[in-house]
Amino acid sequence: MILLQANQIARYFGADTLFENIQMEISTNSRIALVGRNGAGKSTLLKIIAGIDAPDAGTIAKNKTASLGYLAQDTGLDSDKTVWDEMLEAFEVVITMEKRMRELEQIISELLPEASNYESVMKEYDRLQHEFSEKNGYGYENEIRSVLHGFGFKEDFYAKHISTLSGGQKTRLALARMLLQKPDILILDEPTNHLDIDTLSWLENYLPSYSGALLIVSHDRYFLDKVVTEVYEISRHKMRYYKGNYSKYLELKAEQLTSEWKAYEKQQTEINKLEDFVARNLVRASTTKRAQSRRKTLEKMERLDRPQGDEKSANFLFAIEKISGNVVLQIEDAAIGYESRILSEPVSLDIRRQEAIALVGPNGIGKSTLLKSIIGNIPFIKGTANIGTNVQIGYYDQEQANLHGTKTVLAELWDEHPTTPEKDIRNILGSFLFSGNDVEKTIPLLSGGEKARVALAKLSMDKENFLILDEPTNHLDIDNKEVLENALIDYEGTLLFVSHDRYFINRIATKVIELSETGSKLYLGDYDYYLEKKKEEEELAQLLAEQNSEKQVETTKPKNDFYQNKEQQKILRNLTRKITQIEENLATLDTTIDQLEHSMSDPTLVDDHVKLMSLNEELETQRKQQEELLTEWENLSLELEELEENN
Repeated sequence: MILLQANQIARYFGADTLFENIQMEISTNSRIALVGRNGAGKSTLLKIIAGIDAPDAGTIAKNKTASLGYLAQDTGLDSDKTVWDEMLEAFEVVITMEKRMRELEQIISELLPEASNYESVMKEYDRLQHEFSEKNGYGYENEIRSVLHGFGFKEDFYAKHISTLSGGQKTRLALARMLLQKPDILILDEPTNHLDIDTLSWLENYLPSYSGALLIVSHDRYFLDKVVTEVYEISRHKMRYYKGNYSKYLELKAEQLTSEWKAYEKQQTEINKLEDFVARNLVRASTTKRAQSRRKTLEKMERLDRPQGDEKSANFLFAIEKISGNVVLQIEDAAIGYESRILSEPVSLDIRRQEAIALVGPNGIGKSTLLKSIIGNIPFIKGTANIGTNVQIGYYDQEQANLHGTKTVLAELWDEHPTTPEKDIRNILGSFLFSGNDVEKTIPLLSGGEKARVALAKLSMDKENFLILDEPTNHLDIDNKEVLENALIDYEGTLLFVSHDRYFINRIATKVIELSETGSKLYLGDYDYYLEKKKEEEELAQLLAEQNSEKQVETTKPKNDFYQNKEQQKILRNLTRKITQIEENLATLDTTIDQLEHSMSDPTLVDDHVKLMSLNEELETQRKQQEELLTEWENLSLELEELEENN
């Protein structure tokens, strides 16, 4: 079913056209990527489709019954509620239904079948029960826990007030709430920004099974390949459609360009022949009519435009002035963090010339803190960074704090290299896609992508031999990411970088260092190798845990404690048997409860009030028994733990 159609949409800025004649169709379960260069109008088009902005031309037709959710870039959740209460808001309708069902159950228990309102009450109850089941009324709390866990929020976060959280945490919560609300059309603008790799992996596994339609702008190539099945590209003010994921889009786009060139060249050959014939024969009496006929053919011909390949990309290199010593950076058993709060310990690094090291780990673990400690912006809590001979550090800050707010783009580079001729500065800026009046823009007026290119331009002029890069691909479109990748691959110096772009890491890194609360761990390979080794470690840990759980630990006691030890072992065996029996009973109860809930949602029982009441009573009985068994299981488990510790 078609949920939304965009017809002939256009956006103009004065005499300039951002885009026009845009056509898009969103159907049930669509998985759409909107791609294009920074500045092509992707975010603007999303706002128009979401109904936030009006188009300058064209119309948006949306199914009246379809709900729509839109999440802009870096949108944080602004709320004074706790995390749990805010997530419950996504199920406000379900919670209201549940309260009404409890009220109706009380009314039904006091109502006689011959009462005048008995039938209407039962019908309302049946309808609510059916809708409640369809909206996951019996499992919405588990769904909230699952999504929060996927976004890296543990249960100790649930009671925290959102107003006290960091910007990144608020951004993740905004996306979590949007997913829980499950709009029929979900529009996400750069949802992967500020997500660590584990959360990214969870999200790209979650979204394919999302119940509604998806329209996504993202510069994460792995993410798009796993999630989307259709691609719309905005380029040179126009829109083109491709069926498939991002990799398929690139393949189809290349095939399309080849086909267009063949058609164009074939037509040009035909035009040249016709024009040549007309020129040679128009004035000759014997061939004038044939020449006129060919001229009419030329006039009627619909001429193909010259095919245009990819739009202009940045084109730059990172050179070095001098070669460093073989040892670039050494850190041993350091601790990083703020004041008395340690984020990671012990941290050890041994970086050699021309290595490319990727630093990975969850958000908040201290990756950026470690980089800032290395360059001296934040002191180590313990340990020091030992910089090698002739090492010159160039630092890229993801927040672009090293850019000056009052300067123009030209002055930003020229003031640091005053002896370089203006023409050379402009040429360098041109290679980073700043031309003409663009170089006179002040830094605050630049977009995120433009600021990133200015920072990279400054870095390229400094010619340092050790680049420390904090999220260098943030704000870059996919084409310019690839240019940066190629420049870093050709770089003859040493690299240490933080990135959540897995494709970027895989192309650049020769080693991966994982940062965690327990310190740093080195993996001698690219990102695919790191993933492979992590999987092996997890499988080994699971195997060892299973072996330990099965292994019988023999405890040697003094001879005079023999009878006491024997009695304790007997008690332990009895407790273990009871706990095992309760766990088996709980498993049976879980199955019974699932079957009862399934039976209550059976459409054939909608009018069978007696049966539904009976099923509901049985369900409440089973749930009560489940709670009693859980309480008993917890008490016995605590008793068992105490005995084992004392034994």
